[in-house]
Amino acid sequence: MSRDETEQAHPLRSARWFRKDDLPGFVHRSTLAAAGWSREDLMSRPVIGILNTWSDINPCNLNLRVLAEEARIGIIEAGGIPFEVPLMSLSENIIKPTSFPFRNLLSMDVEECIRGYPFDAVLLLAGCDKTQPALLMGAVSARVPFIFLASGPATPRSFTGGDLANATGVWRLVDKMRAGESTKDEFSKLERNVMGTVGHCAEMGTASSMAAICEALGLSLPGSSLVPAADRRRSFIARDVGRRSVGLAESGWPQGTEILDQRAFDNAIALLCAVGGSTNVIIHLLALAGRAGVPLTLDRFDEIGRQVPLIANVQPAGEHLTERLMAAGGVPALMKRLKPFLHLDAVTVDGRTVGEIIDAAEVLDPDVIRPLDKPVRVGEPLVVVRGNLAPDGAVMKACAADPRLFRHRGRAIVFEDVQTVADRIDDPTLDIDEKSVLILRNAGPVGAAMPEWGMLPLPRRLLERGVRDILRISDARMSGTAYGAAVLHVSPEAAVGGPLALVRDGDIIELDVAERRLDLCVDETELERRRREWRASPQSHTRGYRSLYNQHVEQAHRGCDFDFLRGADTETLPDGLFDGWVGGW
Repeated sequence: MSRDETEQAHPLRSARWFRKDDLPGFVHRSTLAAAGWSREDLMSRPVIGILNTWSDINPCNLNLRVLAEEARIGIIEAGGIPFEVPLMSLSENIIKPTSFPFRNLLSMDVEECIRGYPFDAVLLLAGCDKTQPALLMGAVSARVPFIFLASGPATPRSFTGGDLANATGVWRLVDKMRAGESTKDEFSKLERNVMGTVGHCAEMGTASSMAAICEALGLSLPGSSLVPAADRRRSFIARDVGRRSVGLAESGWPQGTEILDQRAFDNAIALLCAVGGSTNVIIHLLALAGRAGVPLTLDRFDEIGRQVPLIANVQPAGEHLTERLMAAGGVPALMKRLKPFLHLDAVTVDGRTVGEIIDAAEVLDPDVIRPLDKPVRVGEPLVVVRGNLAPDGAVMKACAADPRLFRHRGRAIVFEDVQTVADRIDDPTLDIDEKSVLILRNAGPVGAAMPEWGMLPLPRRLLERGVRDILRISDARMSGTAYGAAVLHVSPEAAVGGPLALVRDGDIIELDVAERRLDLCVDETELERRRREWRASPQSHTRGYRSLYNQHVEQAHRGCDFDFLRGADTETLPDGLFDGWVGGW
Protein backbone atom coordinates (compact mmCIF):
# COMPACT_ATOMS: atom_id res chain seq x y z
CA MET A 1 0.00 0.00 0.00
CA SER A 2 1.30 3.46 -0.90
CA ARG A 3 1.83 6.21 1.66
CA ASP A 4 -1.23 8.16 0.42
CA GLU A 5 -3.44 5.06 0.50
CA THR A 6 -2.23 4.16 4.00
CA GLU A 7 -2.92 7.64 5.40
CA GLN A 8 -6.39 7.79 3.84
CA ALA A 9 -7.41 4.35 5.09
CA HIS A 10 -5.72 4.47 8.49
CA PRO A 11 -7.94 4.27 11.57
CA LEU A 12 -6.37 4.71 15.00
CA ARG A 13 -5.88 1.37 16.66
CA SER A 14 -6.68 2.86 20.09
CA ALA A 15 -10.19 3.73 18.86
CA ARG A 16 -11.17 0.11 19.49
CA TRP A 17 -10.47 0.66 23.17
CA PHE A 18 -11.57 4.24 23.73
CA ARG A 19 -13.92 5.53 21.03
CA LYS A 20 -16.99 3.42 21.64
CA ASP A 21 -19.90 4.51 23.82
CA ASP A 22 -20.46 1.10 25.37
CA LEU A 23 -19.44 -0.68 28.56
CA PRO A 24 -15.95 -1.69 27.34
CA GLY A 25 -15.26 1.89 26.24
CA PHE A 26 -16.50 3.16 29.60
CA VAL A 27 -14.22 0.72 31.47
CA HIS A 28 -11.13 1.56 29.43
CA ARG A 29 -11.58 5.33 29.67
CA SER A 30 -12.52 5.37 33.34
CA THR A 31 -9.56 3.13 34.21
CA LEU A 32 -7.15 5.68 32.77
CA ALA A 33 -8.84 8.62 34.48
CA ALA A 34 -6.64 7.69 37.45
CA ALA A 35 -3.63 8.33 35.20
CA GLY A 36 -4.87 11.85 34.49
CA TRP A 37 -6.46 11.37 31.05
CA SER A 38 -10.00 12.54 30.41
CA ARG A 39 -12.71 11.04 28.24
CA GLU A 40 -12.13 13.88 25.74
CA ASP A 41 -8.40 13.12 25.58
CA LEU A 42 -8.87 9.42 24.96
CA MET A 43 -11.63 9.98 22.42
CA SER A 44 -9.59 12.39 20.30
CA ARG A 45 -5.83 11.85 20.63
CA PRO A 46 -3.45 9.08 19.44
CA VAL A 47 -1.89 6.85 22.09
CA ILE A 48 1.89 6.30 22.08
CA GLY A 49 3.66 3.56 23.99
CA ILE A 50 7.12 4.39 25.35
CA LEU A 51 8.68 0.95 25.74
CA ASN A 52 11.60 1.35 28.11
CA THR A 53 14.40 -1.07 29.04
CA TRP A 54 15.74 1.15 31.83
CA SER A 55 16.88 -0.44 35.08
CA ASP A 56 19.24 0.32 37.96
CA ILE A 57 21.37 -2.72 37.17
CA ASN A 58 21.99 -1.74 33.56
CA PRO A 59 24.32 1.31 33.29
CA CYS A 60 24.15 1.22 29.47
CA ASN A 61 20.42 2.00 29.76
CA LEU A 62 20.52 4.13 32.89
CA ASN A 63 19.73 7.42 31.15
CA LEU A 64 16.64 6.03 29.45
CA ARG A 65 14.39 7.27 32.26
CA VAL A 66 15.49 10.82 31.44
CA LEU A 67 15.03 10.25 27.71
CA ALA A 68 11.58 8.79 28.32
CA GLU A 69 10.54 12.00 30.08
CA GLU A 70 11.88 14.10 27.22
CA ALA A 71 10.06 11.91 24.71
CA ARG A 72 6.88 12.28 26.78
CA ILE A 73 7.13 16.08 26.38
CA GLY A 74 7.51 15.72 22.64
CA ILE A 75 4.51 13.40 22.42
CA ILE A 76 2.28 15.76 24.38
CA GLU A 77 3.49 18.74 22.35
CA ALA A 78 2.49 16.91 19.17
CA GLY A 79 -0.97 16.10 20.53
CA GLY A 80 -0.44 12.49 21.61
CA ILE A 81 -0.99 10.62 24.87
CA PRO A 82 2.19 8.94 26.20
CA PHE A 83 2.20 5.77 28.30
CA GLU A 84 5.56 4.48 29.50
CA VAL A 85 5.83 0.71 29.92
CA PRO A 86 8.78 -1.05 31.61
CA LEU A 87 10.33 -4.04 29.89
CA MET A 88 12.96 -6.62 30.79
CA SER A 89 16.42 -4.99 30.96
CA LEU A 90 19.40 -7.04 29.78
CA SER A 91 22.76 -5.95 31.16
CA GLU A 92 25.45 -7.63 29.05
CA ASN A 93 28.12 -7.42 31.75
CA ILE A 94 25.96 -8.60 34.64
CA ILE A 95 23.33 -11.13 33.56
CA LYS A 96 24.35 -14.80 33.62
CA PRO A 97 25.11 -17.01 31.83
CA THR A 98 24.88 -14.48 28.98
CA SER A 99 22.35 -11.92 27.84
CA PHE A 100 21.98 -13.55 24.43
CA PRO A 101 19.18 -16.10 25.05
CA PHE A 102 17.06 -13.42 26.68
CA ARG A 103 17.03 -11.36 23.47
CA ASN A 104 14.24 -13.63 22.24
CA LEU A 105 12.39 -13.42 25.57
CA LEU A 106 12.53 -9.62 25.54
CA SER A 107 11.30 -9.60 21.94
CA MET A 108 8.28 -11.63 23.05
CA ASP A 109 7.74 -9.19 25.92
CA VAL A 110 7.70 -6.34 23.38
CA GLU A 111 5.41 -8.07 20.91
CA GLU A 112 2.81 -9.09 23.47
CA CYS A 113 2.95 -5.69 25.17
CA ILE A 114 2.15 -3.97 21.88
CA ARG A 115 -0.52 -6.44 20.89
CA GLY A 116 -2.22 -6.28 24.26
CA TYR A 117 -2.32 -2.52 24.80
CA PRO A 118 -4.00 0.30 22.79
CA PHE A 119 -0.90 1.78 21.20
CA ASP A 120 -1.19 3.54 17.84
CA ALA A 121 2.61 3.72 17.62
CA VAL A 122 5.49 2.87 19.92
CA LEU A 123 8.78 4.50 20.80
CA LEU A 124 11.53 1.99 21.58
CA LEU A 125 14.22 2.90 24.14
CA ALA A 126 17.25 0.64 24.44
CA GLY A 127 21.00 0.76 24.92
CA CYS A 128 22.86 -2.40 25.88
CA ASP A 129 23.43 -4.52 22.84
CA LYS A 130 20.78 -7.29 23.12
CA THR A 131 18.05 -4.87 24.16
CA GLN A 132 18.25 -3.09 20.81
CA PRO A 133 17.59 -6.01 18.43
CA ALA A 134 15.05 -7.48 20.86
CA LEU A 135 12.90 -4.35 20.73
CA LEU A 136 13.13 -4.19 16.94
CA MET A 137 12.24 -7.86 16.54
CA GLY A 138 9.21 -7.60 18.82
CA ALA A 139 7.97 -4.36 17.29
CA VAL A 140 8.18 -5.49 13.68
CA SER A 141 6.35 -8.69 14.60
CA ALA A 142 3.48 -6.71 16.16
CA ARG A 143 2.78 -4.65 13.02
CA VAL A 144 2.43 -1.25 14.71
CA PRO A 145 4.46 1.82 13.56
CA PHE A 146 7.55 2.31 15.70
CA ILE A 147 10.62 4.48 16.04
CA PHE A 148 13.86 3.64 17.84
CA LEU A 149 16.10 5.71 20.12
CA ALA A 150 19.33 4.41 21.66
CA SER A 151 20.71 5.52 25.01
CA GLY A 152 23.89 6.76 23.31
CA PRO A 153 27.55 5.87 23.83
CA ALA A 154 29.36 6.50 27.09
CA THR A 155 32.22 9.01 27.33
CA PRO A 156 35.34 7.14 28.49
CA ARG A 157 38.00 8.75 30.64
CA SER A 158 41.67 8.43 29.82
CA PHE A 159 43.90 6.70 32.36
CA THR A 160 47.50 5.53 32.74
CA GLY A 161 49.59 6.49 29.73
CA GLY A 162 46.72 8.27 28.01
CA ASP A 163 44.98 5.01 27.08
CA LEU A 164 41.21 5.10 26.95
CA ALA A 165 39.23 3.39 29.68
CA ASN A 166 36.86 1.49 27.39
CA ALA A 167 36.09 -2.16 26.69
CA THR A 168 38.66 -2.49 23.92
CA GLY A 169 41.20 -1.02 26.34
CA VAL A 170 40.29 -3.74 28.84
CA TRP A 171 41.09 -6.50 26.35
CA ARG A 172 44.40 -4.88 25.48
CA LEU A 173 45.43 -4.40 29.10
CA VAL A 174 44.51 -7.99 29.98
CA ASP A 175 46.83 -9.25 27.24
CA LYS A 176 49.61 -6.94 28.48
CA MET A 177 49.14 -8.06 32.06
CA ARG A 178 49.20 -11.76 31.14
CA ALA A 179 52.34 -11.08 29.11
CA GLY A 180 53.97 -9.47 32.16
CA GLU A 181 54.02 -6.01 30.55
CA SER A 182 51.66 -4.32 33.03
CA THR A 183 50.78 -4.66 36.68
CA LYS A 184 47.71 -5.46 38.75
CA ASP A 185 47.88 -1.88 40.00
CA GLU A 186 47.31 -0.62 36.44
CA PHE A 187 44.44 -3.08 36.11
CA SER A 188 42.79 -1.80 39.30
CA LYS A 189 43.22 1.80 38.09
CA LEU A 190 41.43 0.86 34.88
CA GLU A 191 38.63 -0.72 36.91
CA ARG A 192 38.08 2.58 38.71
CA ASN A 193 37.95 4.51 35.43
CA VAL A 194 36.37 2.22 32.86
CA MET A 195 32.72 3.21 33.47
CA GLY A 196 33.05 6.99 33.34
CA THR A 197 29.45 7.77 32.39
CA VAL A 198 26.20 6.05 31.64
CA GLY A 199 25.71 4.82 28.08
CA HIS A 200 26.68 1.88 25.93
CA CYS A 201 30.10 1.01 24.45
CA ALA A 202 31.90 4.04 23.04
CA GLU A 203 33.84 2.07 20.43
CA MET A 204 32.18 0.18 17.59
CA GLY A 205 31.08 -2.67 19.84
CA THR A 206 27.75 -4.39 19.38
CA ALA A 207 25.67 -1.64 21.00
CA SER A 208 27.19 1.21 18.97
CA SER A 209 27.08 -0.98 15.86
CA MET A 210 23.39 -1.73 16.40
CA ALA A 211 22.57 1.92 17.11
CA ALA A 212 24.24 2.99 13.86
CA ILE A 213 22.58 0.11 12.01
CA CYS A 214 19.18 1.38 13.13
CA GLU A 215 19.88 4.61 11.24
CA ALA A 216 20.97 2.68 8.16
CA LEU A 217 17.82 0.54 8.35
CA GLY A 218 15.74 3.71 8.52
CA LEU A 219 14.29 2.99 11.97
CA SER A 220 15.70 6.00 13.86
CA LEU A 221 16.06 9.69 13.15
CA PRO A 222 19.08 10.74 11.06
CA GLY A 223 22.11 11.64 13.16
CA SER A 224 20.57 10.32 16.38
CA SER A 225 22.59 7.18 17.02
CA LEU A 226 26.05 8.34 18.12
CA VAL A 227 25.39 11.46 20.19
CA PRO A 228 26.86 10.57 23.62
CA ALA A 229 24.53 9.55 26.42
CA ALA A 230 25.74 12.40 28.64
CA ASP A 231 25.35 15.02 25.88
CA ARG A 232 22.34 17.30 26.30
CA ARG A 233 21.64 17.03 22.59
CA ARG A 234 20.32 13.53 23.23
CA SER A 235 17.44 15.05 25.20
CA PHE A 236 16.56 17.26 22.25
CA ILE A 237 16.61 14.20 20.00
CA ALA A 238 14.29 12.38 22.41
CA ARG A 239 11.75 15.19 22.11
CA ASP A 240 11.98 15.03 18.32
CA VAL A 241 11.48 11.27 18.46
CA GLY A 242 8.41 11.77 20.64
CA ARG A 243 6.94 14.24 18.15
CA ARG A 244 7.68 11.95 15.23
CA SER A 245 6.01 9.00 16.97
CA VAL A 246 2.74 10.96 16.97
CA GLY A 247 3.07 11.54 13.26
CA LEU A 248 3.55 7.81 12.75
CA ALA A 249 0.44 7.08 14.81
CA GLU A 250 -1.73 9.57 12.94
CA SER A 251 -0.66 8.50 9.46
CA GLY A 252 -0.01 4.80 10.08
CA TRP A 253 2.97 5.17 7.73
CA PRO A 254 5.52 3.80 7.44
CA GLN A 255 5.01 0.46 9.17
CA GLY A 256 8.11 -1.45 10.24
CA THR A 257 7.60 -3.99 7.45
CA GLU A 258 7.36 -1.15 4.92
CA ILE A 259 10.79 0.07 6.03
CA LEU A 260 12.43 -3.32 6.56
CA ASP A 261 12.65 -4.63 3.01
CA GLN A 262 15.65 -6.01 1.12
CA ARG A 263 16.89 -2.48 0.38
CA ALA A 264 17.05 -1.60 4.07
CA PHE A 265 19.00 -4.73 4.95
CA ASP A 266 21.46 -4.19 2.09
CA ASN A 267 22.05 -0.62 3.32
CA ALA A 268 22.56 -1.86 6.86
CA ILE A 269 25.09 -4.49 5.78
CA ALA A 270 27.01 -1.87 3.79
CA LEU A 271 27.22 0.35 6.86
CA LEU A 272 28.23 -2.60 9.06
CA CYS A 273 31.18 -3.27 6.75
CA ALA A 274 32.13 0.40 6.51
CA VAL A 275 32.37 0.77 10.31
CA GLY A 276 34.01 -2.61 10.92
CA GLY A 277 31.07 -3.38 13.18
CA SER A 278 30.38 -6.24 15.54
CA THR A 279 29.83 -9.75 14.17
CA ASN A 280 26.92 -10.00 16.61
CA VAL A 281 25.01 -7.63 14.32
CA ILE A 282 25.02 -10.35 11.65
CA ILE A 283 22.98 -12.61 13.92
CA HIS A 284 20.63 -9.79 14.88
CA LEU A 285 20.01 -8.71 11.28
CA LEU A 286 19.32 -12.31 10.25
CA ALA A 287 16.78 -12.63 13.07
CA LEU A 288 15.17 -9.27 12.27
CA ALA A 289 14.91 -10.17 8.59
CA GLY A 290 13.22 -13.42 9.59
CA ARG A 291 10.62 -11.44 11.55
CA ALA A 292 10.07 -9.05 8.63
CA GLY A 293 9.76 -11.85 6.07
CA VAL A 294 12.89 -10.80 4.14
CA PRO A 295 14.94 -13.76 2.76
CA LEU A 296 18.33 -12.65 4.09
CA THR A 297 21.21 -15.15 4.21
CA LEU A 298 24.87 -15.14 5.18
CA ASP A 299 25.78 -15.11 1.50
CA ARG A 300 24.41 -11.57 1.18
CA PHE A 301 26.75 -10.38 3.94
CA ASP A 302 29.70 -11.82 2.07
CA GLU A 303 28.58 -10.39 -1.29
CA ILE A 304 28.36 -6.86 0.13
CA GLY A 305 31.46 -7.36 2.28
CA ARG A 306 33.52 -8.00 -0.87
CA GLN A 307 32.59 -4.53 -2.20
CA VAL A 308 32.42 -2.17 0.79
CA PRO A 309 35.71 -1.09 2.42
CA LEU A 310 36.36 -0.15 6.03
CA ILE A 311 36.22 3.66 5.93
CA ALA A 312 35.19 4.59 9.49
CA ASN A 313 38.35 5.08 11.54
CA VAL A 314 36.89 3.90 14.85
CA GLN A 315 37.96 1.31 17.41
CA PRO A 316 38.50 -1.60 17.58
CA ALA A 317 39.43 -1.75 13.88
CA GLY A 318 40.55 1.92 13.80
CA GLU A 319 41.76 4.65 16.14
CA HIS A 320 38.88 6.80 17.39
CA LEU A 321 35.69 6.52 19.39
CA THR A 322 32.16 6.85 18.06
CA GLU A 323 31.94 10.42 19.37
CA ARG A 324 34.57 11.40 16.80
CA LEU A 325 32.52 9.68 14.12
CA MET A 326 29.47 11.67 15.22
CA ALA A 327 31.48 14.92 15.10
CA ALA A 328 32.73 13.99 11.63
CA GLY A 329 29.17 13.98 10.31
CA GLY A 330 27.77 10.81 11.82
CA VAL A 331 25.95 8.03 10.04
CA PRO A 332 24.39 10.32 7.37
CA ALA A 333 27.85 11.54 6.27
CA LEU A 334 29.23 8.01 6.35
CA MET A 335 26.33 6.82 4.21
CA LYS A 336 27.00 9.68 1.80
CA ARG A 337 30.47 8.20 1.26
CA LEU A 338 28.77 4.83 0.67
CA LYS A 339 26.32 6.26 -1.88
CA PRO A 340 27.46 3.97 -4.75
CA PHE A 341 26.54 0.91 -2.65
CA LEU A 342 23.19 2.08 -1.25
CA HIS A 343 19.55 1.86 -2.24
CA LEU A 344 18.80 5.57 -2.18
CA ASP A 345 15.05 5.05 -2.56
CA ALA A 346 14.76 3.10 0.69
CA VAL A 347 12.04 4.42 3.03
CA THR A 348 12.88 5.70 6.53
CA VAL A 349 10.90 6.48 9.66
CA ASP A 350 11.91 10.10 9.14
CA GLY A 351 9.53 10.21 6.19
CA ARG A 352 12.30 10.90 3.70
CA THR A 353 14.24 8.43 1.59
CA VAL A 354 17.86 7.53 2.31
CA GLY A 355 18.90 9.56 -0.73
CA GLU A 356 17.11 12.66 0.51
CA ILE A 357 18.70 12.37 3.95
CA ILE A 358 22.29 11.92 2.81
CA ASP A 359 22.08 14.72 0.23
CA ALA A 360 22.11 17.18 3.13
CA ALA A 361 24.98 15.44 4.94
CA GLU A 362 28.60 16.57 4.96
CA VAL A 363 31.85 14.83 5.88
CA LEU A 364 33.60 17.10 8.38
CA ASP A 365 36.70 15.01 9.12
CA PRO A 366 38.17 12.94 6.25
CA ASP A 367 40.50 11.09 8.63
CA VAL A 368 37.58 9.68 10.60
CA ILE A 369 35.29 9.12 7.58
CA ARG A 370 37.72 8.10 4.86
CA PRO A 371 37.17 8.29 1.10
CA LEU A 372 36.33 4.94 -0.51
CA ASP A 373 39.76 4.77 -2.16
CA LYS A 374 41.63 5.45 1.12
CA PRO A 375 40.23 2.87 3.57
CA VAL A 376 41.40 2.40 7.15
CA ARG A 377 42.50 -1.12 6.24
CA VAL A 378 42.71 -2.81 2.87
CA GLY A 379 40.55 -5.90 2.38
CA GLU A 380 37.10 -7.07 3.30
CA PRO A 381 36.00 -6.00 6.79
CA LEU A 382 33.71 -9.02 7.34
CA VAL A 383 33.86 -12.42 5.66
CA VAL A 384 31.76 -15.57 5.62
CA VAL A 385 33.55 -18.90 5.27
CA ARG A 386 32.20 -22.36 4.59
CA GLY A 387 33.61 -25.85 4.29
CA ASN A 388 33.28 -29.26 5.87
CA LEU A 389 33.86 -27.67 9.30
CA ALA A 390 31.11 -25.07 8.79
CA PRO A 391 28.65 -26.34 6.16
CA ASP A 392 26.10 -23.62 6.98
CA GLY A 393 28.72 -20.93 7.39
CA ALA A 394 30.85 -19.10 9.93
CA VAL A 395 31.87 -15.45 10.16
CA MET A 396 35.09 -13.56 10.76
CA LYS A 397 35.77 -9.91 11.50
CA ALA A 398 38.76 -9.74 9.18
CA CYS A 399 39.41 -6.05 9.79
CA ALA A 400 40.25 -6.79 13.44
CA ALA A 401 42.53 -9.78 12.78
CA ASP A 402 46.16 -10.33 11.81
CA PRO A 403 46.20 -10.78 7.99
CA ARG A 404 49.01 -13.33 8.32
CA LEU A 405 46.38 -15.78 9.56
CA PHE A 406 44.02 -15.37 6.61
CA ARG A 407 45.64 -18.38 4.97
CA HIS A 408 46.58 -20.78 7.69
CA ARG A 409 47.05 -24.48 8.32
CA GLY A 410 47.62 -25.76 11.84
CA ARG A 411 47.03 -28.40 14.48
CA ALA A 412 43.80 -28.27 16.47
CA ILE A 413 43.85 -27.81 20.23
CA VAL A 414 40.32 -28.67 21.36
CA PHE A 415 38.52 -27.25 24.39
CA GLU A 416 35.13 -28.73 25.28
CA ASP A 417 33.90 -25.62 27.10
CA VAL A 418 35.11 -22.33 28.54
CA GLN A 419 35.99 -23.89 31.90
CA THR A 420 38.36 -26.24 30.09
CA VAL A 421 39.96 -23.19 28.48
CA ALA A 422 40.48 -21.57 31.89
CA ASP A 423 41.92 -24.79 33.32
CA ARG A 424 44.27 -25.67 30.44
CA ILE A 425 45.30 -22.58 28.47
CA ASP A 426 48.35 -21.77 30.63
CA ASP A 427 49.28 -25.39 31.37
CA PRO A 428 53.02 -25.62 30.51
CA THR A 429 52.52 -29.20 29.30
CA LEU A 430 49.97 -28.14 26.68
CA ASP A 431 51.57 -28.68 23.26
CA ILE A 432 50.72 -25.36 21.66
CA ASP A 433 52.53 -22.79 19.53
CA GLU A 434 51.65 -19.81 17.35
CA LYS A 435 50.69 -22.11 14.47
CA SER A 436 48.13 -24.02 16.55
CA VAL A 437 44.39 -23.54 16.04
CA LEU A 438 42.34 -23.16 19.22
CA ILE A 439 38.93 -24.85 18.98
CA LEU A 440 36.15 -24.06 21.44
CA ARG A 441 32.96 -26.07 21.08
CA ASN A 442 29.66 -26.61 22.88
CA ALA A 443 29.32 -22.83 23.11
CA GLY A 444 26.64 -22.37 20.46
CA PRO A 445 22.96 -21.46 20.88
CA VAL A 446 21.94 -24.88 22.26
CA GLY A 447 25.27 -25.84 23.82
CA ALA A 448 25.68 -22.81 26.11
CA ALA A 449 23.23 -20.14 24.85
CA MET A 450 26.04 -18.71 22.69
CA PRO A 451 28.09 -16.51 25.07
CA GLU A 452 30.82 -14.12 23.95
CA TRP A 453 33.65 -16.59 24.43
CA GLY A 454 34.96 -16.62 20.87
CA MET A 455 38.01 -14.44 21.60
CA LEU A 456 39.85 -17.21 23.41
CA PRO A 457 42.81 -16.06 25.52
CA LEU A 458 46.27 -16.76 24.21
CA PRO A 459 48.60 -18.88 26.37
CA ARG A 460 50.73 -16.77 28.67
CA ARG A 461 53.97 -18.20 27.33
CA LEU A 462 53.04 -17.11 23.78
CA LEU A 463 52.12 -13.62 25.00
CA GLU A 464 55.46 -13.39 26.79
CA ARG A 465 57.16 -14.18 23.46
CA GLY A 466 55.31 -11.30 21.79
CA VAL A 467 52.65 -13.37 19.98
CA ARG A 468 49.45 -11.33 19.86
CA ASP A 469 47.17 -13.33 17.58
CA ILE A 470 46.55 -16.95 16.68
CA LEU A 471 43.66 -18.59 14.88
CA ARG A 472 40.64 -19.36 17.06
CA ILE A 473 37.48 -21.19 15.91
CA SER A 474 34.25 -21.65 17.84
CA ASP A 475 30.47 -21.88 17.71
CA ALA A 476 30.38 -19.00 20.20
CA ARG A 477 30.05 -15.25 19.65
CA MET A 478 32.64 -12.53 20.32
CA SER A 479 32.22 -9.10 21.86
CA GLY A 480 32.09 -6.35 19.29
CA THR A 481 34.71 -4.53 21.36
CA ALA A 482 37.18 -7.41 20.93
CA TYR A 483 39.64 -8.25 18.17
CA GLY A 484 41.75 -11.10 16.85
CA ALA A 485 41.63 -13.87 14.26
CA ALA A 486 38.45 -15.52 15.49
CA VAL A 487 36.16 -17.57 13.25
CA LEU A 488 32.78 -17.44 14.97
CA HIS A 489 29.21 -18.75 14.84
CA VAL A 490 30.28 -22.06 13.27
CA SER A 491 27.03 -23.60 12.04
CA PRO A 492 25.69 -26.11 12.77
CA GLU A 493 27.07 -26.04 16.30
CA ALA A 494 28.78 -28.91 18.08
CA ALA A 495 25.95 -29.51 20.58
CA VAL A 496 23.58 -30.59 17.80
CA GLY A 497 26.15 -32.78 16.08
CA GLY A 498 27.79 -30.26 13.76
CA PRO A 499 31.26 -31.07 12.39
CA LEU A 500 32.91 -29.03 15.15
CA ALA A 501 31.92 -31.89 17.49
CA LEU A 502 34.12 -34.29 15.50
CA VAL A 503 37.44 -32.41 15.77
CA ARG A 504 40.19 -34.13 17.76
CA ASP A 505 43.43 -32.73 19.19
CA GLY A 506 46.09 -32.79 16.48
CA ASP A 507 43.68 -32.69 13.51
CA ILE A 508 44.76 -30.30 10.79
CA ILE A 509 42.52 -27.27 10.28
CA GLU A 510 42.82 -25.16 7.14
CA LEU A 511 41.49 -21.61 6.72
CA ASP A 512 41.65 -19.71 3.43
CA VAL A 513 39.88 -16.37 3.70
CA ALA A 514 40.43 -15.49 0.04
CA GLU A 515 38.75 -18.74 -0.99
CA ARG A 516 36.21 -18.47 1.86
CA ARG A 517 37.10 -21.98 3.02
CA LEU A 518 37.24 -23.55 6.49
CA ASP A 519 38.08 -27.24 6.40
CA LEU A 520 38.84 -30.08 8.76
CA CYS A 521 41.54 -32.05 6.93
CA VAL A 522 40.43 -35.51 8.00
CA ASP A 523 39.40 -38.35 5.70
CA GLU A 524 35.62 -38.58 5.22
CA THR A 525 35.64 -42.25 6.24
CA GLU A 526 37.19 -41.30 9.59
CA LEU A 527 34.72 -38.44 10.03
CA GLU A 528 31.82 -40.80 9.38
CA ARG A 529 33.17 -43.19 12.04
CA ARG A 530 33.36 -40.27 14.52
CA ARG A 531 29.78 -39.24 13.64
CA ARG A 532 28.50 -42.70 14.52
CA GLU A 533 30.32 -42.56 17.86
CA TRP A 534 29.14 -39.04 18.76
CA ARG A 535 26.46 -38.69 21.43
CA ALA A 536 24.66 -35.50 22.40
CA SER A 537 25.18 -34.37 25.97
CA PRO A 538 22.03 -34.36 28.12
CA GLN A 539 20.44 -30.95 28.42
CA SER A 540 20.91 -29.33 31.80
CA HIS A 541 17.77 -27.16 31.43
CA THR A 542 14.58 -29.17 31.78
CA ARG A 543 12.12 -26.46 32.82
CA GLY A 544 11.25 -22.82 32.31
CA TYR A 545 12.41 -20.44 29.63
CA ARG A 546 15.78 -22.11 28.99
CA SER A 547 14.04 -25.38 28.23
CA LEU A 548 11.80 -23.59 25.73
CA TYR A 549 14.86 -21.85 24.31
CA ASN A 550 16.78 -25.08 23.69
CA GLN A 551 13.76 -26.69 22.04
CA HIS A 552 13.06 -23.88 19.58
CA VAL A 553 16.20 -21.80 18.97
CA GLU A 554 17.48 -21.84 15.40
CA GLN A 555 21.12 -22.04 14.40
CA ALA A 556 23.39 -19.03 13.98
CA HIS A 557 23.09 -18.86 10.19
CA ARG A 558 19.36 -18.20 10.69
CA GLY A 559 19.79 -15.62 13.46
CA CYS A 560 19.15 -17.79 16.57
CA ASP A 561 15.51 -16.71 16.73
CA PHE A 562 12.75 -19.10 17.77
CA ASP A 563 11.36 -21.16 14.93
CA PHE A 564 7.79 -20.18 15.87
CA LEU A 565 8.51 -16.42 15.71
CA ARG A 566 9.65 -16.09 12.11
CA GLY A 567 7.41 -13.87 9.99
CA ALA A 568 5.51 -10.76 11.10
CA ASP A 569 2.13 -11.00 12.80
CA THR A 570 -0.71 -10.80 10.29
CA GLU A 571 -3.52 -10.91 12.82
CA THR A 572 -5.83 -7.94 13.26
CA LEU A 573 -8.14 -7.12 16.11
CA PRO A 574 -11.76 -7.73 15.01
CA ASP A 575 -14.14 -4.80 15.38
CA GLY A 576 -16.27 -6.61 17.92
CA LEU A 577 -13.41 -7.72 20.14
CA PHE A 578 -14.41 -5.49 23.06
CA ASP A 579 -18.17 -5.92 22.79
CA GLY A 580 -19.66 -7.42 25.91
CA TRP A 581 -18.41 -7.71 29.48
CA VAL A 582 -14.84 -6.87 30.46
CA GLY A 583 -12.76 -8.90 32.89
CA GLY A 584 -11.72 -7.16 36.11
CA TRP A 585 -15.12 -5.51 36.66
